[in-house]
Amino acid sequence: MVDYKYKLSPNSSALVTGATGFTGSVLVKKLVKQGVEVVAIARPTSNLKPFAGMPIKWLQGDVFDQNLIDEAVKGVNYIFHMVTPFREAKSADVGYYNVHVLSTQLLAKAALKEANFQRFVHVSTIGIHGHVENPPGDENSPMKPGDIYQETKLEGEIWIKTFGEKEGLPVSIVRPTGIYGPGEKRLLKIFKWVAKGKVPIIGNGNNLLHFIHVDDLTDFFILAATHPQAVGEIFICGSPEAMTFKNMVKIISEYYGVSAKFLQFPAAPVFALGDILEFICRPLRIEPPIYRRRLAFYTKDRSFNTTKMSNLLGFVPAHSDAEGLKEQAQWYLDNGWIS
Repeated sequence: MVDYKYKLSPNSSALVTGATGFTGSVLVKKLVKQGVEVVAIARPTSNLKPFAGMPIKWLQGDVFDQNLIDEAVKGVNYIFHMVTPFREAKSADVGYYNVHVLSTQLLAKAALKEANFQRFVHVSTIGIHGHVENPPGDENSPMKPGDIYQETKLEGEIWIKTFGEKEGLPVSIVRPTGIYGPGEKRLLKIFKWVAKGKVPIIGNGNNLLHFIHVDDLTDFFILAATHPQAVGEIFICGSPEAMTFKNMVKIISEYYGVSAKFLQFPAAPVFALGDILEFICRPLRIEPPIYRRRLAFYTKDRSFNTTKMSNLLGFVPAHSDAEGLKEQAQWYLDNGWIS
């Protein structure tokens, strides 16, 4: 068995929500290899084939189903709550509330009944901060959620922190920066653009992006679940520094040996078009080709001071963004995602 630096208590059990997602699957596989008894909640439509043969207790259903939650939490020592709904135009607002708020409430109340429960790791998002006006921001920066996804994420985070303090439930909250690593799909289109030599940008491409490698993030989840100083705290988990969109493209371009050219578009008219398309498509429950949240990736500054992780818990990410992006670029090639 691999000797992991960050481990849960021996013979412990953990519940993971969102277990089949990119980050959740990495965490689940890591915990299984450590000998942790894993309980995982997945949607009925989730693909469980990547986990074939692993000793995981799967419960398929809605994460806000009271009966399912009671069964899932029974006897567990840790909860890693990272489930999130699909962000689609056709998704009803109540769906975001149910997953981000109601499920959090049900899990926390069930955990409070478990005599040997040790830690509730609640995974939030830096998106609740919106655009960082004077980067870098930190855990205390203003909250400016920009859509129902971020609004309910914030509501769930506020509720669990208050509940933990009032009821004595040991809670740690983690707000990850942009998650990347082998197998990640959200950044794939950028790698494809670079490989083809043409990359569209909105504005000047100097907006700041903050990343964290999925291996580092899942290590930090485990540390947040075990370190005594993490109780009641909020952590932004990210690399030591942010990078510009242009620099990200530069790293990928050099790795692929391509001289990628930027196709520049002015921000104001593109955002206006996105608003129009959302206005038209959302009532029809059609996914718009472009919309404000996705455009924000290319214009908003997401840069944070992440030293609280190291100062309080002694955590330092093992992966540099430059090497991690190269690793991801190679993974796409090896798996035929980029030709």
